[in-house]
Amino acid sequence: MVFGKNVIIWDLDNTLYRETPEFADMLDEAMAKALIEDFGVPMTVEECKARVKESYKLYRDGGEMFYRDFHISQKELSDAYHLRKPVELIVPYDNLANRMSQLSAEQFVFTASNRYASERILKQIGLYDMFKDRFYSVEDFGQFNKNKDAEIYRQYCRKIGKKTEDCLFVDDSYSNLEFAKEAGMTTVRIYYKDNSAKDKTYIDMAFRGINGFLDAALAEIS
Repeated sequence: MVFGKNVIIWDLDNTLYRETPEFADMLDEAMAKALIEDFGVPMTVEECKARVKESYKLYRDGGEMFYRDFHISQKELSDAYHLRKPVELIVPYDNLANRMSQLSAEQFVFTASNRYASERILKQIGLYDMFKDRFYSVEDFGQFNKNKDAEIYRQYCRKIGKKTEDCLFVDDSYSNLEFAKEAGMTTVRIYYKDNSAKDKTYIDMAFRGINGFLDAALAEIS
């Protein structure tokens, strides 16, 4: 068990690897190029990228303004964006698979990236063998976000055959954690600066980066 739970459900992006500010900017540019090249949005790349950033800040979804203003399909944009996601530039954490394998809990991944990108990311960070039959995308549930309601977390737990109250959900996004908590999970926030958000009532624990979490979890079982 880890912190009293026998199941860990990991977020993928910016949790099992670090989305640096530089990489996050590349992701915004990838979405901007998808919007311009695949959907004909009449903006320059810089204008479109700025709108993507604004949309994410307001709605926690870089495409939300474009779904509304240009009637773009959420699924089609997701597919076009993930094809351009620069997975090969992700820098893996050293020794991560070995450290995670020492945890005495079943482990799964639940991500907002689609399955195509998720598989590529897991291979890039050296975790594909660990999770090849244990990762699910929101698209597996007919959704494209994890921060809309709690039901998707209940659906996920039914999919893996676990009770929500037995699960520790680890994510960098506090908006995701709010709904995971509502579903009955114990929540862990991964943060990188001085923004732990530990004051939020729906965050049970917070650690600086995944290695901060692993340090604490492995100390508990040593």
